[in-house]
Amino acid sequence: MHLCIFSVSFLSYAFTAMDVMLISVLLKPIAEELALTNIELGILGSSGYLGMFFGALSFGHLSDKIGRKASLALSLLIYSVFTALCGLAPGYITLLVIRAIAGIGLGGALPIPGVYVSEYPPAKYRGRMIGLVETAWVWGVLLGLVLSLYVLPLWGWRYTFFIGVIPLILIPFILYTLPESIRFLEKKNRLSEAINLLKKYGFIREDEDVKLEDIIIKQVKTKFTDLFKGEYIKRTILLIVLWMALVYTYHGIFLWLPKFYADKFFTKEEAILWTIIVTLAQIPGYYSAALSLDKFGRKFILGVYLIGASIGCALLAMISTNAFYVLLASIIIAFFNLGAWSALYTYTPEMYPTDYRGTGSGTAASSGRIAGILAPYFTGYLYAAGGLYLPFIVFFAVHLIAGIVVLLLGIETKGKTLEELEK
Repeated sequence: MHLCIFSVSFLSYAFTAMDVMLISVLLKPIAEELALTNIELGILGSSGYLGMFFGALSFGHLSDKIGRKASLALSLLIYSVFTALCGLAPGYITLLVIRAIAGIGLGGALPIPGVYVSEYPPAKYRGRMIGLVETAWVWGVLLGLVLSLYVLPLWGWRYTFFIGVIPLILIPFILYTLPESIRFLEKKNRLSEAINLLKKYGFIREDEDVKLEDIIIKQVKTKFTDLFKGEYIKRTILLIVLWMALVYTYHGIFLWLPKFYADKFFTKEEAILWTIIVTLAQIPGYYSAALSLDKFGRKFILGVYLIGASIGCALLAMISTNAFYVLLASIIIAFFNLGAWSALYTYTPEMYPTDYRGTGSGTAASSGRIAGILAPYFTGYLYAAGGLYLPFIVFFAVHLIAGIVVLLLGIETKGKTLEELEK
């Protein structure tokens, strides 16, 4: 059953990533058919992230009322259907609205797989499973790119959006194989159901007579303002800077990369193929950082990988007329940017004690969503104003500043207890 929970969570996250990034390979053909400028394409890209911002907020409240399982199924239904409906949009404004609605579902779906793999797997496997589910993002993006490589040349961008319905196959598995969240059952006073699930998944013995409150660690609610008091203000500001930097650079770069390639160097199909190759570089980047964290420390690895990504961006900006060097620089960026993400996922929760962890991590991630809304638009604006040079000089600066900030102001969390970190 643990394998079932992991598999459904992994696929849910992968399919969500696929639908988030599917539009990246369609910007060029959409622009050609609808006669759109790069700025208008940037607004289109941002509309999805705007929907994701509101989706994360609304589904957070909804999941407290109807449960994590139903929320995941509903959010998946919304983004799958509305991603496909993008292919039927008669014009630009309609496409903007439909993409924003799809974003609501995407924003609702993103956090839930992580909830499942943090609640149900045994403690000794939990960290590994969370890390593996996070890698599902890259595999989902790759799936969308590979399918687009075959569908787009044959049937065009409208039919390519229909790839977005594939996640619907997961809904029966979500509804009939996933258990409900233990914490949700506790909040709804469905205590016997929660106890039975804990027995089923091996947390307590079948013959053991226990009370749920003796097992579940009570979550203490922390005020948002508490994050900006005492020793936590520096950590909170640091994490906000890091999350905004990485979300801005990832979604600004990789949402636009296929169009950059198609505009400057390749056909649309060749651009997708090269984007696949560049995306593959994200996998060793993620794992190399993850495997180095315990040896070299979170702060050091995060700073080094951010600076490594900044070097790739600087190279691309300076040699933006040569296809080979642009691809090489893109691979460098992909490797180091995803490596920085790997370090940040580990670093963020370790910056706070247990009572502050949920609020602190959520605040940092929410600030990142704001950067996600801005990234596609500003990248399109800068690209329209100065070709590849301007957006990548900005990406260089953002990566570099974030890297220097964490190296100078960050605290090292490797090998330290919560008590040591609170000092």
